[in-house]
Amino acid sequence: MASSSSSTTTTSLLLSIHSSRSLKSLFLPDFSPSSSSSSSSTSLCQSYKLRYTRTHHKTNSFRKSFSISASSSSTNSALQALIFDCDGVILESEHLHRQAYNDAFAHFNVRCSCSTSEPLNWSSDFYDVLQNQIGGGKPKMRWYFKEHGWPSSLIFDSPPKDDSDRAKLIDTLQDWKTERYKEIIKSGSVEPRPGVLRLMDEAKAAGIKLAVCSAATKSSVILCLENLIGMERFLGLDCFLAGDDVKEKKPDPSIYITAAKKLGVLEKNCMVVEDSIIGLQAATSAGMSCVITYTTSTASQDFKEASAIYPDLSNVRLADLESLLQDVILSK
Repeated sequence: MASSSSSTTTTSLLLSIHSSRSLKSLFLPDFSPSSSSSSSSTSLCQSYKLRYTRTHHKTNSFRKSFSISASSSSTNSALQALIFDCDGVILESEHLHRQAYNDAFAHFNVRCSCSTSEPLNWSSDFYDVLQNQIGGGKPKMRWYFKEHGWPSSLIFDSPPKDDSDRAKLIDTLQDWKTERYKEIIKSGSVEPRPGVLRLMDEAKAAGIKLAVCSAATKSSVILCLENLIGMERFLGLDCFLAGDDVKEKKPDPSIYITAAKKLGVLEKNCMVVEDSIIGLQAATSAGMSCVITYTTSTASQDFKEASAIYPDLSNVRLADLESLLQDVILSK
């Protein structure tokens, strides 16, 4: 009987720790998207959070996970927060995004002056360059249409001329593209990149704060994280930010500066994992160290400002990142 009472008390304590920390820092009130479409994602995430806590609070793995997190301390390490980008880091997604954009262009029969016979179709080579120069889906399309001419489509018979119609065109295309991308992710054919899950678990077990910061649409990032890292890891994040949460996209450092504030750590004590020069610039401009796990489309970029460069995270351990950050701090 005494053992049962102790177990119940321990479980209640862990749930209290988890609820007060995660619900406040991850989804409340900092989870404040800037668009109405993001609000529905927030409500959905809050619902998942409460449902997950009720459903899984009795499992040994759940108690063990948050017991370790609550009791461990990273005060002796320079590394206090590990922040992952999503696209290109957690999953190789460039070709999936390109497919979704081209499907959207075909669905709405988007035709620019340079592609009058067939709907717009971004080639693999072109998209590799585009996605490594401009962050965020809407800025990509806006740049392209400014350079190549605003298109006709099933949304507007003739090319839109005023800003409100152009914004409507881009919003409609992006919304449809996002839903198409979700369908691809849900298909079950996408796997996380090597080493990502293991490194996340190492950081969590060591008491190091864990975050994901992506320039992509919040709803699509939520879907990716649910399907690729799993609900327990997703809900265990100390911070989650998407493109909807900041006004400026990467390479602007806003998303990482905001993350540091939410995490309650200094920028110099954060390590970011990125895959592109845009992400690297965002991280270093925020005053954070950054390691690169390049993809086939970013392998040739200039990553001289990175603390380290890896083909993937399969052979990277938390101790390696702690050592890298310690060296950076000591060198300053």
